Amino acid sequence: MDVRLSRRLIAELLGTAILVATVVGSGIMADRLTDDVALALLGNTLPTGAILVVLITILAPISGAHFNPAVTLVFALRRDLTAPWAAAYVAAQIAGGVFGTLVAHVMFELPIFQLSQTVRSGSAQWLAEIVATFGLVFTILAGIRARADAVPWLVGLYITAAYWFTASTSFANPAVAIARALSNTFAGIRPLDVPAFIIAELAGAALAVALASWMFAKPRGIVPKEATL
Repeated sequence: MDVRLSRRLIAELLGTAILVATVVGSGIMADRLTDDVALALLGNTLPTGAILVVLITILAPISGAHFNPAVTLVFALRRDLTAPWAAAYVAAQIAGGVFGTLVAHVMFELPIFQLSQTVRSGSAQWLAEIVATFGLVFTILAGIRARADAVPWLVGLYITAAYWFTASTSFANPAVAIARALSNTFAGIRPLDVPAFIIAELAGAALAVALASWMFAKPRGIVPKEATL
């Protein structure tokens, strides 16, 4: 489908906004409904995984449904996007994420502009973000190769799982990290901690690209059996 850049950018902005509004909003709702942190995390996890399935399914035909600068960088490295288009995608994703945070605040009658005070730092958190983003990007690349129509579900299910098996609760997205720094709620991250998260996320994405490129490369010099008959 040949879609103008403007439509692609609106899709990326809208998708990232809804994703972040879901992450932040469900975190606020869960925190208000229970004092049990594990139950609150579950209430934050399920809506996030579910909305990813919805957003990727409906917006992938327009923009590819990246909603994530790390994913956009991967597709730029694969030459599926030009550098100017990739930069525009990232700007739209960051803007959408910030807008999604502000909308969540308004919906729950909180101060619109906030800065998170939640500390998320240290080697364990950074390793968790490397693992989370590596897994996300590898899932996308492997899913496209194995069964492209299943990617929405693969991504939604992966993020649902990664909320629980990573120490960082799997941000795995620089735009989401920036947006969550502007919310002093359950899903927040202290602005000071965001740069290290972004570096870890990009490192995880790079590792996933390297492994996928090697693992899924077509063997050279092998003659198909049919060709010898």
